[in-house]
Amino acid sequence: RPVPAMGASRQLLLLCAAPAARAFYLPGVAPREYQQGDKVELKLNKLASTKTQLPYEWYTLPFCRPLKIEHVAENLGEVLRGDRILNSPYEIAMHSEDKCKLLCRMSYSKEDMAQFAHRISEDYRVNWIVDNLPAATRVVEPATADSPSRIITIYERGFPLGFKGSPDIPGTMDGVAYVYNHHRLVLKYHTDAGFEGARIVGFEVEPFSVKHAYAGVWPAADATAKPPALRTCSASMPVSHDVSPQPVAEAGEVVWTYDVTWEYSDVKWASRWDVYLYATDEQIHWFSMVNSLMIVLFLSGMVAMIMTRTLRRDLNRYNDAEAKEDAAEESGWKLCHGDVFRPPANFGLLAVYVGTGAQVFGMTFVTMIFALLGMLSPANRGGLMTAMLLLFVFMGIPAGYVAARLYKSFRGTNWKGNTLKTATMFPGIVGVVFFVLNLFIWGHKSSGAVPFGTLFALLLLWFGISVPLVFVGSYFGYKAPVIEHPTRTNQIPRVVPEQPWYMSPVFCTLVGGILPFGAVFIELFFILSSIWLHQFYYVFGFLFIVFVILLITCAEITIVMCYFQLCSEDYHWWWRGFLTAGSSGLYLFGYSLVYLYTKMVVVRTISVVMYISYMLIAAYTFFILTGTVGFAACFWFVRTIYGEVKVE
Repeated sequence: RPVPAMGASRQLLLLCAAPAARAFYLPGVAPREYQQGDKVELKLNKLASTKTQLPYEWYTLPFCRPLKIEHVAENLGEVLRGDRILNSPYEIAMHSEDKCKLLCRMSYSKEDMAQFAHRISEDYRVNWIVDNLPAATRVVEPATADSPSRIITIYERGFPLGFKGSPDIPGTMDGVAYVYNHHRLVLKYHTDAGFEGARIVGFEVEPFSVKHAYAGVWPAADATAKPPALRTCSASMPVSHDVSPQPVAEAGEVVWTYDVTWEYSDVKWASRWDVYLYATDEQIHWFSMVNSLMIVLFLSGMVAMIMTRTLRRDLNRYNDAEAKEDAAEESGWKLCHGDVFRPPANFGLLAVYVGTGAQVFGMTFVTMIFALLGMLSPANRGGLMTAMLLLFVFMGIPAGYVAARLYKSFRGTNWKGNTLKTATMFPGIVGVVFFVLNLFIWGHKSSGAVPFGTLFALLLLWFGISVPLVFVGSYFGYKAPVIEHPTRTNQIPRVVPEQPWYMSPVFCTLVGGILPFGAVFIELFFILSSIWLHQFYYVFGFLFIVFVILLITCAEITIVMCYFQLCSEDYHWWWRGFLTAGSSGLYLFGYSLVYLYTKMVVVRTISVVMYISYMLIAAYTFFILTGTVGFAACFWFVRTIYGEVKVE
């Protein structure tokens, strides 16, 4: 999909984000043309691993360094993701090719080598950026009896820092770590009559491990003499995978080199991200959508049957019977008309949850609209997370309004306390978990640890903007007329008949969450892979359709279960209406544990703790979102059917 230029809406979003961070790094919003010999910057991002989920800054390992290390300003989303973008000593000029160019020679102690070996054993990957394009990996497909080895291009985030030796790899020792100290940079460019110069449309890296050899003595660092020529590679003798690799087992030296190659490409600048974004099979997404549609059609049929046949029959029987003096005794859901709108236990907490759900729904819906319009492309690193945080903050107004109106309908009196709970409960729970995890990550000296300055900015967003907005929404909610129910509530509560086991609250709640989860679980696999396996996710069109189907499914399953409950003369529907669809969050968390066991390989305890903690937050958020949708549908359904009944 094309990466569009920044329009007015995107500018507005970015301006709104300005108070949240010191500065913004906004490359890639418009194409850049390079002329012959122009400097092309290679920037260094974090070292990342799916085995640890702990990113590290590039220079936490003793790599070659420029004279002055410069940090590129990141936006709020990039900081929270652990991105740390730095300058590099690599020298690249437009259309200028280099073979076996010397970067530096480094002498490492045994401890330095152990650091490299440790990161290689944990499968850390290198993330480089050129003209806002992440590096794609060039991998050698091993030779077989039927075909020789060949180079294939795998478009993933980054490339390996090194590899472990094994009997299957010639020239290596089993279990010994080898570092990739030579990199072949293949930069692809596109020219057109519509602009001057060339645009970079591809960036591939093929890593090599080579134990460089040279003749003579290497001059001291402060000497003016030129380094000796390398015997392992030159302009006429490029590096190959057949040379002896560079181990990182004992103290010694490592010579770092690189090649720069330019290739013309027919790919236009607007389509240069397609190779990253089309990495997944769209047929699976279609299957996911069809699966969700089948669930919706099944539920829609049940709801239609209840609304058009069963309810109409019940209403005709109730209303006709009242018109006759010999009316039969009432039965079924009409018997609950004097208690169905009785405030539930802990109604203040219910109002808080529904208000928070409105806030999460608003954030999710608007974020997806922005994503569909192309404003949250992966080219804008951190844009998605920044947008979600800011939208959650500004959705405090509907949160306060919805919570206040519902709380007022329950005749609640402590409106200030309830509003404060709405503003602080969900962010407070998430914030405490996030802060405790951040301390552990900080203890591992990972770049994933959020700096205290950013934490202060988050607190400022919360207490300086979000909380006041919740109180503003609450003010208008309490000023609005109270919600009038269609039937009066009796002074003495009706005794609920004993219910069969299949109508128990626990059983009905757990059953109700299965179908909403079933509508999204296939797409959930790709979302988890994007988050935890560092893959790109950009099929927001499919995601939006599945999201709409999820909303419909939550509404319909809650209406069906609510109708069955009322027919059993059980009028305690308030919390059941919320928990029926909300229980899908429990299934989401269970699925995340299955995903952890089957798809992920983690080597540190902190990684497991991080995964479980963040997935608990995700499941809790999903519980609030789906529960609010189900409650709103059930609330509308109950008011509608009892509004049609003639009650004395």
